[in-house]
Amino acid sequence: MSRQASTLLNQCAWCDMVPAQPVSRHSLTRALEAYMMSVPVGVPIRVVMASLLMTSSVLAQTTNDPFSAPIPAADGVITVNVVEFASLPDVDGQPARMMLLVDEPGTGRLFVNDMRGLLYSVSHDGRTVTRYLELTAPTWGLSIQARGNERGFQSFAFHPQFSQPGTPGFGKLYTYLDTGNTTPTPDFVSGGGNDAHDTILLEWTAENPGAMTYDGGPPRELLRFEQPFGNHNGGQLGFNPLASPGDPDFGLLYIGAADGGSGGDPLGLGQNLGRAFGKLLRIDPLGSDSVNGHYGIPADNPFADAGSAGTLPEIYAYGVRNPQRFGWDPTTGNMFLADIGQNIVEEISLVTRGANLGWNDWEGSYRFISRREVSLVDARGEAGLTYPVAEYGQLDPLLQRSSAATGVVVYRDDAIPALTNLLLFGDNPSGEVFYVQVDQLPAGGQDAIRRVLFTQNGASTTLLQLIQAKNREQGRSPATRADLRFGTGPEGQIFLLNKRDGVIRQLVP
Repeated sequence: MSRQASTLLNQCAWCDMVPAQPVSRHSLTRALEAYMMSVPVGVPIRVVMASLLMTSSVLAQTTNDPFSAPIPAADGVITVNVVEFASLPDVDGQPARMMLLVDEPGTGRLFVNDMRGLLYSVSHDGRTVTRYLELTAPTWGLSIQARGNERGFQSFAFHPQFSQPGTPGFGKLYTYLDTGNTTPTPDFVSGGGNDAHDTILLEWTAENPGAMTYDGGPPRELLRFEQPFGNHNGGQLGFNPLASPGDPDFGLLYIGAADGGSGGDPLGLGQNLGRAFGKLLRIDPLGSDSVNGHYGIPADNPFADAGSAGTLPEIYAYGVRNPQRFGWDPTTGNMFLADIGQNIVEEISLVTRGANLGWNDWEGSYRFISRREVSLVDARGEAGLTYPVAEYGQLDPLLQRSSAATGVVVYRDDAIPALTNLLLFGDNPSGEVFYVQVDQLPAGGQDAIRRVLFTQNGASTTLLQLIQAKNREQGRSPATRADLRFGTGPEGQIFLLNKRDGVIRQLVP
């Protein structure tokens, strides 16, 4: 036991404040040691105790934990090298709030966004960072609502024909953002009568896709959500990178649409096929047969021919809470999605056409009862649902409170042999990176989940510790959370993003 953990354990009045489950001295020690790994050097014990007391009040709100065995802290750990690839500039003295990094192969650049409304291009060697598009510029007349951790410039995607002259998708770029301008009529409403803000999908058309900065005109609005609450309102945009011209999936835009917020899906949107919330949508952004005439409905969407006015043809899959990230296996073509749970289960699922991932009847493999409880009886007991291939508990000692699944990268390259054939994902606040074997997918649970740690300058460390060390170099107070996201490069490179130090990191051999 570390001396810090021992000191805390001996002072630990909060141990008796967690009635949800029996806590052994061994597991409590492990939890404290994991927690201390994220605490910056020099923080007084009294400050750490105050933080633990706050955390205990949250843990006490959860009445059960379906995961009896924690994720191993050391067993099966893979350690890989990491380097600082590029840095984004501060905005108003604060680090860039990076959300997504994608490769645009036609112009030979990476692109990454700052949640406050900026889109940057990054050269493939990481040496040149250029502001490509400023969504908040007065020219566009956009009102971006970027308060808190969840709202703002959420995602973006380039049409696969972006750099191909003479094609319908030439120059087309799509952005997904939250706005305080709720005057226009929304395409999708929750039915709850509340309008906290709107989330909109915009199409931009560059005249010269290879230009250093965006040179096109104002955007065209494709669709608009009227959000009932101020959290989990959107998700990721993405085109299937494996689809080629002539494939049914080519040029179709996937849209993560979270359940609208609050807690527990109070409006019952996840299972309601007549509402766009709590869904993974798929549209043809260049089509025009939608109700508003601004986009198209793919003919092979699962509900395109439902013949019911109460079912939305845009739906590809449903029963999700906060589908922040998805990605494809470059070998099998399987699509994986990271869905943020309520207070107990975080999940990674394999998504297929028409899949029902269960929310809010189920949270992961367990029947959802309330914000504080899932049923431990009859796990994965309802036929016809798509249950997670991997899931983990928010009470795991490695994690911070308010866990949130992120990902998802399937690594099929051999440049980093230790990662080959692994499904990589992580926990957003803590910055922990995990893996499972993608060719031997588990049937849920966290028993198969193992950690990935990083080596920089010869020492093994976590992403959060790397961020904290960088913060000290920058003269900032060390971050207490990472806000992890993944990105991929043109040759399968894996990048790690965060909102705390402005640094894009790359995993290397």
